[in-house]
Amino acid sequence: MDPIAALPDTPAPSAPSAPTIATLRAGDEVQGVYACTRKERLMSRAGTPYLAVELRDRTAAIPARVFRDADVAAARFERGDLVRISGRVERFREELQLDLRAIARAAEGEADPAAFLPVAYRDLDELDGFLEHLVGEVHDPGYKGLLDLLLGDGALRAAWRRAPCTRGGHHSYLGGLLEHTVAVGTLALEAGQLHPRLNTDLLMTAALVHDLGKTQEFTYGAEIGISEPGRLLGHVELGLRLLDERTARIGAMDADRRLALGHCVLTHHGPEAAPTRRFGSPEALALYRLNALDASVKGALEHGLGLDG
Repeated sequence: MDPIAALPDTPAPSAPSAPTIATLRAGDEVQGVYACTRKERLMSRAGTPYLAVELRDRTAAIPARVFRDADVAAARFERGDLVRISGRVERFREELQLDLRAIARAAEGEADPAAFLPVAYRDLDELDGFLEHLVGEVHDPGYKGLLDLLLGDGALRAAWRRAPCTRGGHHSYLGGLLEHTVAVGTLALEAGQLHPRLNTDLLMTAALVHDLGKTQEFTYGAEIGISEPGRLLGHVELGLRLLDERTARIGAMDADRRLALGHCVLTHHGPEAAPTRRFGSPEALALYRLNALDASVKGALEHGLGLDG
């Protein structure tokens, strides 16, 4: 009998009967659906093939091995799939791993891939409230009209809440984009109070929209991936296109405002991408620094200081 067919109809890992990876202990019997984020065919010292697999849910990841009928099992799934597994947790070289008896691609619709991806620790509804508060700090009719239009777009708002900032750097989890946006907006609010000569409406608007292209940059499966538009254009160009389409609907967004905002978005990673190769406004420089501050500090907290501190 096919070992996968013999597996009972267990629910997705969010259900109590399928334990989260962070709670697994040596000796546990495990059945359920997880995300496969690594698949590699290796050879044992005896010269027989085996599969090295990594399984993940939103709590942790664990290595897994398939020693029996490895090539048969390999044909049943690919990296990036949600997989239904059956196995036992073992301790190998002081680390836990799963010895799998069976593994195969989960049935279509059996589980939501997003349920296996890491998520923000902060409450997204709370972050949404902060975003709306920051929008309330903008009074210029052009910039305020643009922000109100963006917040009123239900599909965009949902994508804003879902997207990460990166795949493996700072804020690399669902909700990371919203968290980063609120952080940069809060820093912009403080900068405007410290430096009242700044155009605070422009700076705040740029802080809130500078990464909106990330709402179109990613795909969501067993892993966070890059969309075709994200791969070919990148989030800066995608964001500029999104803003151009929206600002065209706002009568108060004249050419000067559109140009100033576009320049801030274009240079928020530095002026190298701009035609002038330099910052064209204090607000653009401020956004660049504030964005880098939040990204670098968050990255250090999540991944360490690295070689350059």
